[in-house]
Order: sequence, then structure tokens, then C-alpha cells
Amino acid sequence: MRVERGDVAGLLRELVRVDSRNPTLVPGGPGEGEIARVLGDILASWGFDVEWREAAPGRPNVIARIGRAESGAHSLMFNGHVDVVDVDGMTHDAWGSIEKDGKLFGRGASDMKAGVAAMCAAAARVADQSLAGELIVAAVVDEEFESLGTRALIESGVRADAAIVTEPTQLAIMPAHRGFVWLDVTTFGRAAHGSRWDLGVDAIRHAGLVLAELERLDAHDLPRRSHALLGRPSIHASLINGGSGMSTYPDRCTLRLERRTIPGETADEVRWEIEALCATVAARQPDFRAEVRVTLSQPPSDVALDAPIVGALERAIRGGAGGGEVRVEGMSAWTDAALLNDAGIPAICFGPGDMGLAHATTEWVELREVERATEILARLAVDWCGVK
Repeated sequence: MRVERGDVAGLLRELVRVDSRNPTLVPGGPGEGEIARVLGDILASWGFDVEWREAAPGRPNVIARIGRAESGAHSLMFNGHVDVVDVDGMTHDAWGSIEKDGKLFGRGASDMKAGVAAMCAAAARVADQSLAGELIVAAVVDEEFESLGTRALIESGVRADAAIVTEPTQLAIMPAHRGFVWLDVTTFGRAAHGSRWDLGVDAIRHAGLVLAELERLDAHDLPRRSHALLGRPSIHASLINGGSGMSTYPDRCTLRLERRTIPGETADEVRWEIEALCATVAARQPDFRAEVRVTLSQPPSDVALDAPIVGALERAIRGGAGGGEVRVEGMSAWTDAALLNDAGIPAICFGPGDMGLAHATTEWVELREVERATEILARLAVDWCGVK
């Protein structure tokens, strides 16, 4: 296919047409191999120096660069993921790139092929301006599951002085988002016939005691902590499993919890918090016994509001014809920005699209917003990297 250099709408149409369902989330999903080939070939036709680097077998990141950082010049990374979630129940053709009333419909249109198209088109539009710094475009895999793509990018040594993760923010600047910790809390009882109350210990009922303490934690303790953009942390019980039969005392029950964290909170601290909660139950219930295990965690992300990259993006938003409204908000979802920040790369989220449409049965993006995002990102690249 041919897409004119810098044509963001044309690039977005081609990306949405490619089925890039994450194979870990969707059994039989094709993965990101085809979309990486399509995107890389288009960028190569636009004059980019393109690399395909496998983050997992058959699942390559696409990395393209403009310029080479001179002494004292800044480098900038644009980062976005090309994997998408399942399409069950969608109200329109998931891969049709259907356009209606200035909107483009399709799986990934908002989350986040629009952002990927905008960052690539923006880079193409400034490629001839002799940037003093380096602009790195990274289209990565697997953000929807384990972030294998950005992890591999970091492990390979790719670095920049700042990064924009072009997740859907409706063109708000989002310097912070929550992290999360997944925990299993297993309570242990003693199996016995249902008639032998004197022998049995009910692990499910003991799990209920844990749930009561979780209610206290979420209602009274967590609201005392807060972040300026993100508000309070939270916890909820996601899944519960236990028991073997109606006439048997259950010998174990597992609660699966999700704790959403704010900057300053760590996975270890969350585990200690839940262990202390279980100790409170044990102090009242002598035969209570539980085990707490962290199964997965991702850190929160936080960039200071006065950080240079935030100021540069504010200037880029105001710099167009007639200026533009600058909105600074917290991001509701987790993103790869947290991994980049942990690697020492200040990363903020900014892009076209609405996170409220992500993973939805009807997904679309305003093409006018995609074009505006492209213009802003192009101005940012010139401001941040400078011109020779």
C-alpha cells in the first residue's frame, strides 16, 4: 500500500485494517508481526531508517530514528503500542476502517493506533528540518498484557531525554497514572464432613473476615492518601474460589485482589499492608491462617508538573493557529510510561482518542483530533530537539 509522507489519516486507515490482536490475551490472535511489517514498510518509504527488533518470537518492535543528537541537544522518544484486545461483541467491522461523520471506526482506532499514526506522521513532517537532537519513534508490542515491547526496548539500551507515550488522552497532558498490584490471599481451613462442626474449619468464612477488613481499608484508610492529579488509591476483590462440595467444610479459599497504587506506593508495601490486615483477623480468630502472594505488579508513573517536557508540550499546544487550551490531568489506566520513567526517561501521556472507548464494543476516533495531535507533536519535536 502507498501512503503519502506525513498523511496521518492515510496511515491510520492502514493500521486499523490490520488485525493485531494480542495472542496472549486472545487465543489464536495473530499478534503484531503483520502490523509491524506494514508500519515499518510505510516508514521506510517515507525515508526513515527502520529497525525491526523482536521482543518475543514473531512479535517485533518497530524503531525508527531521525537525526543524531549533537552535543548539548536533546533527544525525544515517541512511544506507542500496536497490539489490541479482542473484538467479541463489536457493533461494527473491527478491521474495516469505516469513516462516518469525521470519525474512523475500528478496533484500536482510539487505543491506540491513532496515537501511533500521529507520532509517526509528526516525525515525518519534521524529518527535513535538520533537527539538532534525535527523534526516536518506537511502535511496541504487548502493552495490553506484560509490556514485553517496551521492556525489550529499555533492555536493549534505547534511551532518550524525554518521552511522549501517545495513549488516548483527548489531547490533555497526563504526567501521572496509577500502578497496580495483583495479590492472591489464600485462607486455610480443615476439611470435614458438613455435620462435624467440631472438626471442620471453614476457609471460605475466614475469607469473608478478610473481605470485611478490606472494606475497612478501602473505606477508611486509603482515602487518607492522595495524589494531586490521581486522587486516592483503591482496592477491590476481583475473584474468589474455594470449596469442594455442599457437605464438606472447605479447606482453602483464594481471594484475588487488585490494589491500584498512587506514586510513592510500592508492591512490597501493598503486600505488607495485606499481611497486616490478615494479622488483625488472626488476632481475633485463633484458627485463622492465610498466605499472601503478589502475582503481578506494575508501578505508578509520575512526572513533575514543572518538568521541562511538560512545559515544552504546553508550548506546543499553545503554539498553533489561534493557540490551544492546555489541560493537565491524571491518567486513569496504566501505561508503558511507568516503565520508561523507571528507566530514567521522563515520560508523559498525550495523544488523540478517548480512553473511555478503549476495548469497547464501539471504538472510534475523531480524525480532526488525530490531525491536531500530529501538528502538536511535530511542534514539540522541533522545540525539544532544536534545529541546526
